[in-house]
Amino acid sequence: MKGYAGKYLRVNLGQKKYSAEPLKGEVATKFIGGFGLGAYTLWNEIPKGTDPLSEKNVICWWTGPTAGTIVPASSKYIVAAKSPLTGIFGFGVCSGGFGAELKFAGWDGIVVHGKADKPVYILIDDDVVEFRDASHLWGKDAWETEDMIKRENNDESIKISVIGPSAEKLVKIACINTDKHRQVGRCGMGCVMGSKNLKAIAVRGSQNVEVADLDKLFEYCKAIHEGCQGKATEKYRVFGTPVNVMALNEMGALPTRNFQSGTFEFAEEVSGERMLKTHVRKVQACNACSIGCDHVTLARKESKYAGTVASMDYESLDALGPLCGIHDLDTIIQAVNYCDRFGVDTISAGVILAWAMECYERGILTKNDTDGLDMKFGNGDAMIEALRRMCMREGKFGNLLAGGSRNAARTVGKGAEKYAIQIKGLEYGMYDMRALQTATLGFATCITGAFYQRSGSYQYDTKGTVDRLKLDKTRGPLVSKGEQEYSIVDSLILCKFSRGLYKKMDDSAKIYELVTGVKMSGAELLAAGERIYNLARSFNVREGHGKRKDDYPPERAFEPLNDAVNKGSCIKRNEYDEALDSYYDSCGWSRDGVPTKAKLVSLGLDAAAQEVGV
Repeated sequence: MKGYAGKYLRVNLGQKKYSAEPLKGEVATKFIGGFGLGAYTLWNEIPKGTDPLSEKNVICWWTGPTAGTIVPASSKYIVAAKSPLTGIFGFGVCSGGFGAELKFAGWDGIVVHGKADKPVYILIDDDVVEFRDASHLWGKDAWETEDMIKRENNDESIKISVIGPSAEKLVKIACINTDKHRQVGRCGMGCVMGSKNLKAIAVRGSQNVEVADLDKLFEYCKAIHEGCQGKATEKYRVFGTPVNVMALNEMGALPTRNFQSGTFEFAEEVSGERMLKTHVRKVQACNACSIGCDHVTLARKESKYAGTVASMDYESLDALGPLCGIHDLDTIIQAVNYCDRFGVDTISAGVILAWAMECYERGILTKNDTDGLDMKFGNGDAMIEALRRMCMREGKFGNLLAGGSRNAARTVGKGAEKYAIQIKGLEYGMYDMRALQTATLGFATCITGAFYQRSGSYQYDTKGTVDRLKLDKTRGPLVSKGEQEYSIVDSLILCKFSRGLYKKMDDSAKIYELVTGVKMSGAELLAAGERIYNLARSFNVREGHGKRKDDYPPERAFEPLNDAVNKGSCIKRNEYDEALDSYYDSCGWSRDGVPTKAKLVSLGLDAAAQEVGV
């Protein structure tokens, strides 16, 4: 097939050995790429019951068939492993140039086993693979490391997937960086790299990515490139995702002070509109992208954080801003800069800090517990220092936070678990649970835990497709279909900001055909998405999770909102159960949330059917 390189790199860090393995055509067509190949790898190569921080855990990098081609916004890659934060299926998607460069080097992916006896980084130069000593890089932040590897190899264009010191210290929310401002953010994938003494993977390639029909693909993509400059993506190009601050605040759906409220009285001060006028200094795009959503901000010269740089998206802005009661953009820029350089997930970091703030204000945590920090909502100095300590596992308080909100709450006790806003161990994304109730169902059923990018269910609420302040049996099919569609988006891999330009699954199938030469209908491609999601769910079931009890939102979702926009709104338990039943029915699973043998067999997942199907 075209599009694919046709091989992946298998690495054993303990033995410092590698091999080129063929990517079989039938595997590629059944699992497409990216997320799909990640699910296939985790299911087949991680033994049941594996400790995520043991050398038996496997971490893999996969591209999609469109990476390195002229398909717009297609340069992404995924990293998947068993998550040290949640203990279940973990993966994240990253932009930047690494994915395309890996294809230019002639590889579809990298599968890493074992653990190095000392810090290393892997250099991939087309077919030449080297294990380089990284002892001098250990302890350096992600940005410093990227610069040092480029200097060592006398190549500013080399692309790098790298961790910071938080991952080395096994902070469970540690991420992986690319091009400084892009991250594999969620599920602690950086922590897995750190546990393997793998500081970075650097790649450079000199090959072309062949497609099946370049002329027709060029013509097909012209319209998509033009669409990327139209109304469908205008808000991302002009304001970036921080434009969502005011829109969600007006809906009463902006998570504030640890999800106690859906409105923030200082929302305008941290809005995308304000930020564009006062702090944005550069807008940049990823490889092969016609949108350019990355808004790079600079702290003002009169600020104590003058000169600090950070790429700012909505999730980071809200998690380290309104969620913690912070309304100073310079402070938020400093917090995001810390997260990116030390290498931690901004969403999880903000939710963990907001949990600590609420527990402090309620008297569950004291200054003795916080090592002297006054962790009140709105205290920017305390938030920044707590973040630094968490990133470096410094002191009793830093160590407490570094394990994630679920683990921290269980350690503290005294009712602290009620205020840890997480599902399956993963901290909740920045959409209020009670004001966007379809979104909440999608967050709760998500295979990784509370992640908004696995189904896009929030869109039904924000666009007014449904009554966002209630749930019923119509919501389950919406969420399950969204999961299948996003499974394909994350397998091809296409940027979700371009999703409005692919009106039907047939459009994605056409792209797949023109790139690979494999004719596939939209229905067949959607079935592949269903297969991928079912295999990931089966992985969780095999690990003792992925059942009904794991698919509920935090307790706060059932508490009435007290802000003016949606006063008194909350999720009703009977409505939630009805929606959850409809979700399982639409998936073809048992009412306990387990894929049935019949469903798994129908998807060609016979091994999963035998092991976990009911």
